[in-house]
Amino acid sequence: MLLVKNIQLEDGKMIPASHFFRGEDSSALELTEAELVTMEAVRSAWKRILPNVLEVEDSTDFFKSGAASVDVVRLVEEVKELCDGVELENEDVYMATTFKDFIQLLVRKLRGDDKESECIIDYVEMTVNKLTLRMPHQLFIGGTFVDAEGAKTYETINPTDGSVICQVSLAQVSDVDKAVAAAKDAFENGLWGKISARDRGRLLYRLADLMEQHQEELATIEALDAGAVYTLALKTHVGMSIQTFRYFAGWCDKIQGSTIPINQARPNRNLTLTRKEPIGVCGIVIPWNYPLMMLSWKTAACLAAGNTVVIKPAQVTPLTALKFAELTLKAGIPKGVINILPGSGSLVGQRLSDHPDVRKIGFTGSTEVGKHIMKSCALSNVKKVSLELGGKSPLIIFADCDLSKAVQMGMSSVFFNKGENCIAAGRLFIEDSIHDQFVQKVVEEVKKMKIGNPLDRDTNHGPQNHQAHLRKLIEYCQRGVKEGATLVCGGNQVPRPGFFFEPTVFTDVEDHMFIAKEESFGPVMVISRFADGDMDTVLSRANATEFGLASGVFTRDIGKALYVSDKLEAGTVFINTYNKTDVAAPFGGFKQSGFGKDLGEAALNEYLRVKTVTFEY
Repeated sequence: MLLVKNIQLEDGKMIPASHFFRGEDSSALELTEAELVTMEAVRSAWKRILPNVLEVEDSTDFFKSGAASVDVVRLVEEVKELCDGVELENEDVYMATTFKDFIQLLVRKLRGDDKESECIIDYVEMTVNKLTLRMPHQLFIGGTFVDAEGAKTYETINPTDGSVICQVSLAQVSDVDKAVAAAKDAFENGLWGKISARDRGRLLYRLADLMEQHQEELATIEALDAGAVYTLALKTHVGMSIQTFRYFAGWCDKIQGSTIPINQARPNRNLTLTRKEPIGVCGIVIPWNYPLMMLSWKTAACLAAGNTVVIKPAQVTPLTALKFAELTLKAGIPKGVINILPGSGSLVGQRLSDHPDVRKIGFTGSTEVGKHIMKSCALSNVKKVSLELGGKSPLIIFADCDLSKAVQMGMSSVFFNKGENCIAAGRLFIEDSIHDQFVQKVVEEVKKMKIGNPLDRDTNHGPQNHQAHLRKLIEYCQRGVKEGATLVCGGNQVPRPGFFFEPTVFTDVEDHMFIAKEESFGPVMVISRFADGDMDTVLSRANATEFGLASGVFTRDIGKALYVSDKLEAGTVFINTYNKTDVAAPFGGFKQSGFGKDLGEAALNEYLRVKTVTFEY
């Protein structure tokens, strides 16, 4: 059996195969006398713009008749003037290239019947944080919110009190296939691949503006679904997401190849050039700690490069991704370019990794799952892969540092975002002469932290993301105590509803201990001391890990800082600061923390392929 999805007609028009036996005119509008007059006026405009066409017929194709981009602008402006300022954009011409289709589109606009593109959304509504939240909860495929196969759903939980927020559609393998097919069609046949790179950037700028207009709502959903402290969500989870889309929107029309001198084939000559092209359909699998920001870091670069995408948000935090999907519709992103599938990693993530039409996977998550994805991508169709995986980032604090700043930034390096931070300092090395003073000051600061509802403006430590993670943190701390580390403070669940865990500090941590080697991904400060002046030994200890995502050093000695930054085996080194990421600075790890970059120009290369073209003349 052969499954035929699309059929190309003799005039070049592509239609779904299921529409082939439908009458051609069944959906065509019957024009009124006034509309027929308008049609003839528009026909005259086409004749003026296309002087080589003797007669403009229904099947006349604007571009096959010799029109260029400047002619698109001229046509749009002439029709606007003719039709009293009807809302018409350049993209409309690309979508309706034949005269008949253009007239049908124009009449629908004049009648106000062009609302078919508006998506009907079944919202979950809640009044939270003095806002009325309207949250989509279904899969987003081909520009439409739809139920999962078999109407399967699951509960997404509020970590502040353990209550159910709503039911969310649970994607199945068949849903992944539908989403990939929609993304592939949008890439190969849709408007996305036809518009200019500059117009693509304009759409991404518009999306960033919409995200900014809805930033309070997005931040509130992030607090509700992920337990993010609202003020932090507003600044970082959502704020940096907006910055990321604006940054990559600016890159859209600056993706360039090069010309290369090669040996001449005398007596002829050669010209070799390279083109940077989009890969095609990309799968993006994002974690639960920064649901919207991790989506933005990968998706913005992916779209700027001209790809289409299927996104799998973390199963426990799907709601900001689905709200983002709604905003892409409002921004005018063409249908099928972005598809979002809440669901399990073992089902949705696995199918994306295995799917033959997916050409790239971008993943942030655990090293264990990252290895499995690499294997699946290799065995399926040798997909391009970028991985941002686990970490155990060392922070070395020398005695000659600014101690007050080191304490402040050391706290941030561990407790930022409740410790659910991929670059969190997993282990602090404190020079012996300041060790006790540093620990004392840290404990004093920990006692000042307010644990509470993430929507309260004075809260600085909210609940852990979900219950399973809370259990892992409890077990992690129990193991640290069992192996002989000193539990200075914390280490327990907070006795209140929800998934709250105390900010925790361990000292006397030896190199062989579990907590010295493994990531907690929570608010657990792991402190070891090192002998005064023994820089090379502490560097050796800091690098004695299979991870290499981030690292840091505090010292007033610039020579020492540069030496340490040279020796640390990590993708990012912070000097006298921490957690200072920026949309323009590449981000990614070494060793088993993965490969490939998010952010900065380097991120674009993860979603591009280079083609070499050689001429002889």
